[in-house]
Amino acid sequence: MKVEALVFGVVAVFLAVVTPIYWFASNDPTGTTALAVTFGLGAMIAFYFMLLVRRLGPRPEDRHDGEIEELAGEYGFFSPHSWWPLMGGLAASVVFLGLVFAWFILIIGVALAAIAVIGWVFEYYRGEYSH
Repeated sequence: MKVEALVFGVVAVFLAVVTPIYWFASNDPTGTTALAVTFGLGAMIAFYFMLLVRRLGPRPEDRHDGEIEELAGEYGFFSPHSWWPLMGGLAASVVFLGLVFAWFILIIGVALAAIAVIGWVFEYYRGEYSH
């Protein structure tokens, strides 16, 4: 995690330097706000990774004497197949179409998005892959 913290820290420092320069050079509030928010997000991620480095210690890929077999073990559960992300994407597209064209399409899209989220969350509570 030390390398990841360093990468995001360098990004945050770069944006901390570039944001005021951009503000003075362009006087553009939108771009300045975007750069400031990006700096904040990069700094937050760097801070979180620094906390993880301190709490977890070095990982095998961070050490020079680390071996491949040290990473063996279970990585978690990954869905073998799921149609709910597709349904969520379609529902999001209906929501955005509703924002553009008409409020009743927006309501339909929000209802479809709620169904997609509920289906995605409770996908493994019943059926063949239930836990």
